[in-house]
Amino acid sequence: MPIEAMTRHNTLLVVALEDELPSSLVAGWNVLYTGVGKVNAAIAATEAVIATQPKHLINFGTAGALTEGISGLHRIRHLVQRDMDVRPLGFELGHTPFDTTGHIDLGGDGVTLGTGDHFVTTPPELMTDLVDMEAYALAKVARTFGLEFHCYKYVSDQADGKAADSWAENVAQGARLFVETVIHPLEASA
Repeated sequence: MPIEAMTRHNTLLVVALEDELPSSLVAGWNVLYTGVGKVNAAIAATEAVIATQPKHLINFGTAGALTEGISGLHRIRHLVQRDMDVRPLGFELGHTPFDTTGHIDLGGDGVTLGTGDHFVTTPPELMTDLVDMEAYALAKVARTFGLEFHCYKYVSDQADGKAADSWAENVAQGARLFVETVIHPLEASA
């Protein structure tokens, strides 16, 4: 069965904070603001998926760059849970014990993203191109419910000692680029 095209009626846009994607920029779309972190994202997304029954889940938000030279808006291709560490029991860094999901590959072109529950200001042990605090949990919710998952991140900072100030300065800049690059083409094809 072919995948149903993404429209404002069958797609849930999921964002941690309204500062990252103001609702006025995506009027008419189902938008969910989860709050920060994996637990908040998983709970809010699960409740919303049950209530609205979307076919697609699109996550947009900000991310810190770990790979030098990465800036702007990026499609995420591969996700890991960077703060899952059960190596003392023989599991690989980033893998949840006894969970078959492991790393999540979305296919196609894009960059790697490590999700964890701390704001990165120094390089984490598990290196990826970008880091965020919600996407892996949202991808897992989408997989659990059999939804198509798409993820886009705008680089707001360089995940370094200046990250907090950079994030505060840049948090709103990615919204318009996301709308122009992702949302407007979806609307035009509907």
